[in-house]
Amino acid sequence: MSALRSALDELSTEVLERSASDVLEADLVEIRRALDALESEFLRRVTEVERRRSFERHGYLSATSFLVDRCGLSGAAASERVRMSRALRHMPVARQALAEAELSYGQIRYLAQARDAQPDAFADHEATMVEAVAPLSLADTRRLIDHWCQAVLPDESTARMEAMTADRRLFVSRTFAGMIRLDGWFDPIDGDTILTALAAATAEKDKARDDASPAQRRADGLAEICRQWLANGAPAMGGERPHIDVIVDLDTLEKRAGKRCETSRVGVIDPESARMLACDAGVARIITSGPSEPLDVGRRTRTIPSAIRRALVVRDGGCRFPGCDRPSHWCEGHHIQHWAEGGETKLDNLVLICRRHHRMVHHRGLEIDVNGAAVEIRAGP
Repeated sequence: MSALRSALDELSTEVLERSASDVLEADLVEIRRALDALESEFLRRVTEVERRRSFERHGYLSATSFLVDRCGLSGAAASERVRMSRALRHMPVARQALAEAELSYGQIRYLAQARDAQPDAFADHEATMVEAVAPLSLADTRRLIDHWCQAVLPDESTARMEAMTADRRLFVSRTFAGMIRLDGWFDPIDGDTILTALAAATAEKDKARDDASPAQRRADGLAEICRQWLANGAPAMGGERPHIDVIVDLDTLEKRAGKRCETSRVGVIDPESARMLACDAGVARIITSGPSEPLDVGRRTRTIPSAIRRALVVRDGGCRFPGCDRPSHWCEGHHIQHWAEGGETKLDNLVLICRRHHRMVHHRGLEIDVNGAAVEIRAGP
């Protein structure tokens, strides 16, 4: 261990600014290989500590809890190391390849999963599989192992698919900060369908030279897929198309101190989000006595009729926000002067902008002026 520490001390004293680029790149590769070899030694010692159960003399109930407390690993990472150490006891060829840095730790993880799935077949094919995956990327390693699992016991493929389908799930929760969190598991077919739809949706975002991260683009894409389905493909429920219900006081829409501003499913939202949604929405008037007792419910009206929407599409083509080229089917009609403030629903008071810029206009208090082909954005009062 002293030699290892000495080597690390030597590395830490190097002045990297003076190193040539090819030397730095070669160092990265070599250090990564050394880390994989160190991971092998770490797992060897986990195996021995667990065999001796030496952690018990310190009061720990398991090797996992020892690794969490003494090595600073997360519970998931510690559990994985223990599982890997147990698997490698029965994977001599793979264990040697990791020690010699011929395989990465990630590749070993996939091989261990293959062994867990088919232990007898893996024992027969281990040497061949280690040789086959050695030159592959991590993604190709996983693909090869998936093919191997299917080839070894083809009769189990249908059963595996049925098991994955039965294990599908989607959790939806609301965070304390008001965000909506999704966490789901899907079988390969539904998963591929979702990935294909997201790829198509995020491709539109990429065309706009968006500076959002891939995760943000996927979030925007999923929301847009849902919006378009609700607008164009959703079946009627209770006699009308599914929609977002926003309950908001007139005072809030008119930028006075309002008392209520929320959606029926999520709850409280900020006033500008309500004003943004109200730019192009069906509106039903409800007169109440006090805060909650309805006295009169007015007829629902469409703020931007379909004919005017079509005219907007013809006139604007897509998002009119400067520098944005999102197409019209990604866009919403925005009232330049909000209808709650007396603005009329007619072409010269409307402009087509995409959802992201629509949100920006409302939440940043921006104002839009349209003069033919010219669009001017300025800060509000």
